[in-house]
Amino acid sequence: MNRKKIAVNTRFLIENKLEGIGWFSYETLKRITIAHPEIDFYFIFDRPYDASFIFSKNVQPIVIGPPARHPILWYIWFEFSLRKCLSEIKPDLFFSPDGYLSLSASCPQHIVIHDLAFEHYPMFVPYLARKFYQYFTPKYADKAMRIATVSNFTKDDIVRLYGIQEGKIDVVYNGANELYRPLSEEERKAVQGEYSDGKKYFIYNGAIHPRKNLKNIFLAFDMYKGKWGSDCKLIVAGRKAWQFADIFFSYESMKHKADVVFTGHVSQAVLHKLMASAEALLYVSLFEGFGIPIVEAMQCGTPIIASNTTATAETSGDAAIKVSPEDIDSIALAMHSLSENPDMRKEYIQRGIEHAKKYSWDITASKLWDSINKCL
Repeated sequence: MNRKKIAVNTRFLIENKLEGIGWFSYETLKRITIAHPEIDFYFIFDRPYDASFIFSKNVQPIVIGPPARHPILWYIWFEFSLRKCLSEIKPDLFFSPDGYLSLSASCPQHIVIHDLAFEHYPMFVPYLARKFYQYFTPKYADKAMRIATVSNFTKDDIVRLYGIQEGKIDVVYNGANELYRPLSEEERKAVQGEYSDGKKYFIYNGAIHPRKNLKNIFLAFDMYKGKWGSDCKLIVAGRKAWQFADIFFSYESMKHKADVVFTGHVSQAVLHKLMASAEALLYVSLFEGFGIPIVEAMQCGTPIIASNTTATAETSGDAAIKVSPEDIDSIALAMHSLSENPDMRKEYIQRGIEHAKKYSWDITASKLWDSINKCL
């Protein structure tokens, strides 16, 4: 009996640069390849790869150019380089965890679409990338034999905007690294001593990008500090993405900007300590397809202030204080309520720990494999 062959788009497996889709790819593919030694997997990279991403003996790495980090190069990579590669491998399935596929390839294809933010907030996406996504994503969704997505919110979005049949889409929630867990009070104090001059702090974790609503976080933090005289700080943990000039203009206009700490991109180990030592996570994005930091905070026993819109409302369930991302007063009041009400904090911490049990990368990988296996 011939062994099944699955070719995989692994462009987002980049050493020391794993973020949302990269972590999804890493955590699921690691589990799936190890759990299915009867399958031959072909990991297709667009640049030299790190050996740590070759998870098991049944994984064969292939590098094809050009490095695809621009809309024109995306097209060349998927429609020419990848098509040629797939014609040589002759896989039973091509799996793409980042929402792209090859329209010109003839093999069955399965994609993961994480969100359609570019349809709702196109002004936050660079022009060429926006045009690429808006033109090709509906075609990818139509061409794919099957689609997985990370929330019911995004599933409904795909159905409504692209007319895809519900039965073609499987919801596969994200997980979070098991590293995220509560810290002792002594450990929390040590982290606060290192990062916030020994003061309590709120944390935002994610890219510095307009869709993440940092402008309103800064305004709400200023209001909270001014109205209630708190000595809390705000830690912003994340890299600059794009269109961040207005965000830093808002920061420069703050009365309490001296109490904002930018860490830049940090390792998972550091981020765990920062998250587990915070008063609360501020995650009031204008749009999210899931929101992994919400689950990380839950696992850490850290309360959450989250948007009452898009997928964040679904991901956080009853384990977060929900606010309108546009309502600065409500965000500030939620910060005050959590910092001054120990009983409320305990309630939301306990809810979060319980709610987080429905999310794990083991569950994600298992459900994703079920979705992939429907194509085989």
